[in-house]
Order: sequence, then C-alpha cells, then structure tokens
Amino acid sequence: MLVITKTSAESRRMPELKQQLQELQETVGNYERKIPEHRELGMFLQKITNLMNEQNLVEQVIQPGQEIEADALKCIPVNIQCKGKLAKIFGFYRRLQGLSRLVRIEQVRLTNDSDYSGEVSMETKTVIYYRPKAGQG
Repeated sequence: MLVITKTSAESRRMPELKQQLQELQETVGNYERKIPEHRELGMFLQKITNLMNEQNLVEQVIQPGQEIEADALKCIPVNIQCKGKLAKIFGFYRRLQGLSRLVRIEQVRLTNDSDYSGEVSMETKTVIYYRPKAGQG
C-alpha cells in the first residue's frame, strides 16, 4: 500500500517535471545558439561600434585580446571603453545584453569626470566565445 501511495504521489508531479525539463531544454538550446561556430570577430566589433554610436557614446576604444582555448570553446577577450551620459551607457549595456551572441561581462569600471559635467568614462572587460568545428582554428 505504501508503494502504491508513493507512486501515485510521484505520478502527480510528472506534469511539473515535464515543464521543468522543457524550460531547461529551451535554456540550453538558446545558450548553444548564442555561441557561433565561427569567430565572427569583425562582425561582433562592428555591432559594438554601432551600439555605442546609437547611444551617442564618444572616445570609443574596442580592443580584442589574445584568443584563449577552453575545452571545446575558444574565448576572445574584448576590452571596451567609451564616454557618455550614465543613462546612455546603461542603454548600451541593455542593447549588449540583447545581442544574439553570448557576451560575458567580467569587469566594469565607471569613472565620473573630475569636473562633474555628467559625463562618465566606462571601461568594460568582456569575453566572447565560439565553437570551432574539428579542423577549424
């Protein structure tokens, strides 16, 4: 009788577990789609430039670093610097988050101007990834 009661209770959880499984599969699928199979570095750098231009950010510097291999992924560090109003910098981050490519932000430094003009200097260390196919480097 105890086994039947336990089985009945567990079977009632099946729809909930199926829902959780579906959500996890969607999350993993979205994650994999956000990591391209090619470097596409130039396209990424152009998108960053466009995002900064849309927000009217100035003194733009976008500097890719040395590529790093990590398991099946390759990582490219990218340092981003610019200057503008704080609201515009936050707008840039919102748009960066919406990109179709996964961007990990490792460090952000915001520095107020010495004359308190409302301008903020931003320095961000990011990492982008790609999954090279066998034989691709």
